[in-house]
Amino acid sequence: MTDPKTDVPTPDAETGVVDYSKTLFLPETDFPMRAGLPKAEPEWIEKWDRMDLYGKLRQASKGRPKYVLHDGPPYANGNLHIGHALNKILKDVINRSFQMRGYDANYVPGWDCHGLPIEWKIEEQYRAKGKNKDEVPVNEFRQECRDFATHWVGVQTAEFRRLGVEGDFKDPYLTMNFKAESVIAGELLKFAMSGQLYRGSKPVMWSVVEKTALAEAEIEYEDYESDTVWVKFPTQGEGLLGGAFVVIWTTTPWTIPGNRAIAFSDRIAYGLYEVTAPEDAEAPRWAKEGERYVLADALAADVFAKARVPEGGWRKVADVQPADLESVVVDHPLKDLGYGFPVPLIPGDHVTDDAGTGFVHTAPSHGREDFDVWMENRRALAARGIDTTIPFTVDDDGFYTKDVPVFGPDAPEGPARVIDDKGKKGDANKRVMEALIGSGNLLARGRLKHSYPHSWRSKKPVIFRNTPQWFVHMDKELGGYGLEREPAAEDTLRARALRAIDDTRFVPASGQNRLRGMIADRPDWVLSRQRAWGVPICVFVDEDGEVLKDEAVNTRILEAFANEGADAWFAAGAKERFLGNEHDGDKWTMVRDILDVWFDSGSTHAFCLEKRPDLKWPADLYLEGSDQHRGWFHSSLLESCGTRGRAPYDAVLTHGFVMDEEGRKMSKSLGNVVTPQEVIKQSGADILRLWVVSSDYSEDLRLGKTILQTNIDSYRKLRNTIRWMLGTLAHDKGETVPLDQMPELERLMLHRIAELDQLVRAGYDAFDFKRISRALLDFVVVELSAFYFDIRKDALYCDPISSVRRKAALQVVRELFDHLVTWLAPLLPFTMEEAWLSRYGEAESVHLEQFRPVDPAWRNAELAARWQKLRRVRRVVMGALEEKRREKVIGSSLEAWPTVHIADPELRELAASVDFAEIAITSGLTVSGDPAPQGAFALPDTPDVAVAFHRAEGRKCARSWKITGDVGSDPDFPDVSARDAQALRELRAAERNAA
Repeated sequence: MTDPKTDVPTPDAETGVVDYSKTLFLPETDFPMRAGLPKAEPEWIEKWDRMDLYGKLRQASKGRPKYVLHDGPPYANGNLHIGHALNKILKDVINRSFQMRGYDANYVPGWDCHGLPIEWKIEEQYRAKGKNKDEVPVNEFRQECRDFATHWVGVQTAEFRRLGVEGDFKDPYLTMNFKAESVIAGELLKFAMSGQLYRGSKPVMWSVVEKTALAEAEIEYEDYESDTVWVKFPTQGEGLLGGAFVVIWTTTPWTIPGNRAIAFSDRIAYGLYEVTAPEDAEAPRWAKEGERYVLADALAADVFAKARVPEGGWRKVADVQPADLESVVVDHPLKDLGYGFPVPLIPGDHVTDDAGTGFVHTAPSHGREDFDVWMENRRALAARGIDTTIPFTVDDDGFYTKDVPVFGPDAPEGPARVIDDKGKKGDANKRVMEALIGSGNLLARGRLKHSYPHSWRSKKPVIFRNTPQWFVHMDKELGGYGLEREPAAEDTLRARALRAIDDTRFVPASGQNRLRGMIADRPDWVLSRQRAWGVPICVFVDEDGEVLKDEAVNTRILEAFANEGADAWFAAGAKERFLGNEHDGDKWTMVRDILDVWFDSGSTHAFCLEKRPDLKWPADLYLEGSDQHRGWFHSSLLESCGTRGRAPYDAVLTHGFVMDEEGRKMSKSLGNVVTPQEVIKQSGADILRLWVVSSDYSEDLRLGKTILQTNIDSYRKLRNTIRWMLGTLAHDKGETVPLDQMPELERLMLHRIAELDQLVRAGYDAFDFKRISRALLDFVVVELSAFYFDIRKDALYCDPISSVRRKAALQVVRELFDHLVTWLAPLLPFTMEEAWLSRYGEAESVHLEQFRPVDPAWRNAELAARWQKLRRVRRVVMGALEEKRREKVIGSSLEAWPTVHIADPELRELAASVDFAEIAITSGLTVSGDPAPQGAFALPDTPDVAVAFHRAEGRKCARSWKITGDVGSDPDFPDVSARDAQALRELRAAERNAA
């Protein structure tokens, strides 16, 4: 950069006009107006790699307090989507903001490499090749899964880095690393040794397609059309209800063979109802004249309508008190087909009269609430002689088992099937309904579209089925296990987790109640999956289900895993190797189930935070999407509370999901999917980052072409302002003016820097990036470009070298640049790097800088209040000038010399105390207390200020273009003002001194 040519030019030979433009301090910069981000950003990434920016950040951070945002691991099974981009950009902004505020904010990315998402991809490849997974040796299959995950870790690494994310991508954590697998297994064994792990049988969500149990976090709810039935259960005994039927309603007819009870509520009013309408051959129905049904009063009319009983064709016989139902026993509706056991009525808090019949069909094999209410009443039922065994009615493939009469393997047509291996409905509903019709116990049927659980991987419906699994107790006393302090009065895993939630900061705060509700109501934690790729549940169990507890065995297992990976569990001779000579192999069975992948990710704190000396435990922050209240936040909390007594994090931040511009879920079928790769290719990663930080991520976000264009426009304004500052600072000599000698306008800008510094730092602490970006963009556009810079361009371009005003302005622009670029560097790392190195070519990177300190003396609230009033007057003046410009009365505001009529004496005195012509960018301006003339310009919200337009009188300065009366007052420079003549004289002197 160079200063303007100091030799005063001579008049043009033909026109006689002197070109003074080369004597002006006009902006000079190589910082391009067009960003060219898609091409430039990869070059910055290459530069950061060459200089080892990550290593330099760690070196520069030595001795600083650590700030650890622990990365929630994405699955290594495909290209990144826009949700990944949102998540990783937020993390990167947080890490960079703490790094630039005096912390060692080391970011270690991680990947979830086990589990069904990856195994499913390999199985898809097998199916495409006609290959049978079961015929492949398990460790050969596992190696294919490992290779698949390794490939996608590499792909996603490049894609994350293209977003501008900085971190230890050379040494990330992977759940499939041998040492990680050993630690995960070790965490499981802690649960086993403390007695928290047990083998049990409960209904779990089961994917027939994937042949495994699923956790709630692996479920999504989609619309699904189900068969619905109203079923009659004949009552036993005499009395009021003798010969009547208790009626239930269900959307899963296939669960009727698993029925073992009917639940009722003591909060519901029941009645005994009789069908009085005779049968009509033209309108056949299954409700027979004279039949009596026990129903909730609030639902009776609806039930009779569904049963096609005409209005007035039924009557209420008597009230039925809930107490009357406690001793009632009914027959199973398929009693004559092999279901001869009694079916008791039991109380249940989950029963309502919102829909159905007021009674709930209870099949403890097929529903959590069914199972819970059955278990609550189990002792009382056993005392009544009821068999409380919970049957296994459906197998892994969705077929009825041998425990299901009529519909099981012994049926002539073979076993009925609930769902097939393609996720399609089987024949179970049809066959059960036909049997109910044959027994005379089907009252009505229909179809209902409702929300139903589906696997989020296969997108196919799941079923609830009772199956042996491995669980962790939620409500078993732990006796202080894993605690370094005395246990609380209630020391269960649930109680620990709830206390930990109370000790955790949630952003937004609503996340606390959401996670608390999930922990308070959740059943025991099911850990087992019937898969092949993952860390095995590496325990031995005897025929009674007791787990072998032997530290020597555990040590052998963990050492083998650390050296060979979890494949060691499946290798030949593994059982004998781990049991050693101390245990009889015939007594102990080796468990072959795989750990739920959520246990893997829930253990990342143990093998990442605790094992790496460059990190710390617990983490300062976990950050993921709001679905992770039931996923990673949840499993990490349970794992850590079970083994260490507290959460592995101090704070939890959640973000929403990305929708299209109309608020619809993105889907290929709608054609509204926006990918980060497309946005980066067209506009650059900094545009995507600007969208993230200017959005309210606590809610669902919207993204599309219009929204992206808005961010592109904002970026251009910001970039042009930075470009102007760089061009202006090309003439900066680093001179300083004492604060008390600065003009008011410069002191006002320093005050604003101090205010914004507080806002920015508080915003980063609160993770409120929208507030930061909005404040800085508004400041750049409204206060700098349209106000301060607009006013100061004349002084910066035209004032003499000796001008205190010009020196002070350069000093303030210097401070503005340094503060703005460092404040914005976490948000827009590519652009701010380019700007910083354009200004400081000798620097290594803006990302090695810290936020600039603020002098407390810059704060001046009184001055700010004074200028707030002045700007109110200026707004009216600028409005008047704009009106004349639109009318083509003037081209430039320098052609004007307005009179500003101010009725308020205090405001008038304030306006007269400054050079208001300078503030309004006119050649002159008069402040008057006289009444405004007719037609004077005013704004509705500022009625005490009016502007009368007048043209400026005098000659136009050939250098600054101001119209003043002192043009020609210096005989050496007859066509410029006195100020510009002095500037030219100083320029000439500087030229001579330089020579």
